[in-house]
Amino acid sequence: MEPTKFVLEQSGGTLTSLAGLSLVGQALHRFAQVPQLVDPSLPVRSGIPNSDVLMAMVGLLCQGKSDFEAIERFRQDGYFARASGLRGVPSSATLRQRLDRHAEAFLPIVDTALTRLLQRARVPITPLSCGYVPLDLDVFTLDHSNTRKEGIGWTYAGFVGHAPIAAYLGQEGWNLGMELREGTQHSAEATDETLDRVLPRALSLTRQPILVRMDAGFHSKTIAATLAGYARAHQAQGAVLAFLVKWNRRGHDLDRLIAARLEDSETCWESPRQGKRITLWESPETLGTVPVRRILRLTERTSLANGQQLLMPEYTLEGWDTTLPECFDPQSILALYADHATHEQFHAEIKTDLDLERLPSGKFATNDLLLTLGALAYNILRMIGQETLLGPDAPPRHPAKRRRVKTVIQEIITLAARIKRHARQWILAFPADTVAFAAFTRLHTAWSTP
Repeated sequence: MEPTKFVLEQSGGTLTSLAGLSLVGQALHRFAQVPQLVDPSLPVRSGIPNSDVLMAMVGLLCQGKSDFEAIERFRQDGYFARASGLRGVPSSATLRQRLDRHAEAFLPIVDTALTRLLQRARVPITPLSCGYVPLDLDVFTLDHSNTRKEGIGWTYAGFVGHAPIAAYLGQEGWNLGMELREGTQHSAEATDETLDRVLPRALSLTRQPILVRMDAGFHSKTIAATLAGYARAHQAQGAVLAFLVKWNRRGHDLDRLIAARLEDSETCWESPRQGKRITLWESPETLGTVPVRRILRLTERTSLANGQQLLMPEYTLEGWDTTLPECFDPQSILALYADHATHEQFHAEIKTDLDLERLPSGKFATNDLLLTLGALAYNILRMIGQETLLGPDAPPRHPAKRRRVKTVIQEIITLAARIKRHARQWILAFPADTVAFAAFTRLHTAWSTP
């Protein structure tokens, strides 16, 4: 069968390929309340309000666009302004200059909007099977090689860039905040201040027990003391807070610990394959002044997985410190830490799906603000995805706990529709075969109803 030969023509009316931006606009106004937070604090005498500048940038990020010039195509697009609730669409120059000029003043306001979005929307927060809600804290890298951006440095990933920190709550991965850091900054440096920002947010969003999970870069007496302080302070209110951090082996005599375990006649070994055996045990320790359970795992290899024999046995000693109660056995604790790796997917969505791998500004403060706006956009897209792509009326897809941000952009944000004006109403007319129409209508009605 030969392809159909179509007749091409231009018809009247206006079409949009971004019908999903109407949901983004509802979230920014109803839940995040950006205009109410920004305009009274930073009014303008004339021109485009500061809230419109910030919401326009979020509208770009929700399409996976981070460059300022991308706003130019929407300056004559009445739908973009109407869907986002903007009184005017800024030019790329205005967008860049306004963010540069007010970056430090905007940042705490956007941070408040980020928290308000999650609180007012009452987002679902799914705990792990053990009953604890995960709060994953980690540093990731942004590659800014061959640039002169402020604050770049040689990162642990082996390139020049920044090393921001982010915190994610629940199995959905709600972003409680992102903070831009210089590329050379150590993970544990100033992390207690980051915890002072994100822990109150986490405690305000859920009354379920919270488990803070971190890698060995955060194995610090100061961080442990901060977490223990929050646990004690909120214990009277019934809040439970525990942490699980990988043991930093630096400064410890590993050879002595390994030798002592090998000489212990009561050591129990497991052999997952020939030429490899593992022993697991627990030791009560203190991290600074905080009592912890240290789970240690010693792995002995006499041959590689491909069967090659080793001349001498190889030993690997790993450990994890936790304040989880005794009802969690060592195997369960290791499984909980292994699940911590899920947060790498959230990093990837921010870097690739939101196009924030290479930040567009040369100024550190502006890029820090853009990351926080990215966190706001990420949460809005996650909310849309959870509500439209997982229910019984969702477009057919494989079962999942959450949908990737890129999928939300492709399936919901970039829906095509015809824009109509009738009886003093603005109408989005979707094609008859729009699979996501039922889920889109349900969420739009819920969010637009006072």
